[in-house]
Amino acid sequence: MPRMALRHWDPEPAKPRSSMLRWLGYAGISRVPTPPALLRELSASPPAAVVIDMARAPSQGRDLGILLRRRNGTRFIPLVFVGGEPEKVARLRALLPDATYTGWKRIGPALHGAIAHPATRPVVPDSAFAAYTGQPLAKRLGIKPRMRVALVGAPAGLPKTLSPLPNRVQLSAELDLPPDLVLWFVRQPADLQRGLPRISRGIREAHVWIAWPKGGSTARGELTQQVVRLQGLAAGLVDHKICSIDATWSALLSRRRSRPKPTCT
Repeated sequence: MPRMALRHWDPEPAKPRSSMLRWLGYAGISRVPTPPALLRELSASPPAAVVIDMARAPSQGRDLGILLRRRNGTRFIPLVFVGGEPEKVARLRALLPDATYTGWKRIGPALHGAIAHPATRPVVPDSAFAAYTGQPLAKRLGIKPRMRVALVGAPAGLPKTLSPLPNRVQLSAELDLPPDLVLWFVRQPADLQRGLPRISRGIREAHVWIAWPKGGSTARGELTQQVVRLQGLAAGLVDHKICSIDATWSALLSRRRSRPKPTCT
């Protein structure tokens, strides 16, 4: 039976989706891990197709599709996007026109067609940030009206860089009040390691962008995306999105690892 990889951002709805795919005759269904482990896994053992549910966290599904197309090892794996809001799906079609788009009621025929007729010259977006071209920085960072946004260690002039902001956004330099979003700027590995426990506690249920200077080298002991990711994971923060803030800073969006819900016995 063809092996399949299902990417879903909600464990409960993922279970019946996996059962449906098994019933259709596809083996090896799993809620695959987040990047970069996902990319390594799929490169090492490509499945017949990757199914990405767009009902929840559609921007993450879109970004995952772009990442898969931009890597040589995963570029030719058929992508099947399922569900999602029509407007967001239309924007994704413009970026990945030769992927397959369907609903769960038509997943059987859609998968059969995607596997039988894979793209021989798949469209590769110019950049991992292709979906954000032309969008204001505040929108790319997920800043919404009435949000409390904490700017921790921010460079001078960042509020101006973020403008225009949505209505009634509150910016602060502290974590005193429960924030909706945190932008934390770190310059050295020691600053990252020292500050992670405080940030992890302070964000509560919010998300945090951890920003570091571009052009770093692990060999020189500087901050890089890999260093930020690994240190964050060690502190209980799971990243799921990357953004270029400006010519100087890149950032990973993370949140605290969710705790398993207690079960009754």
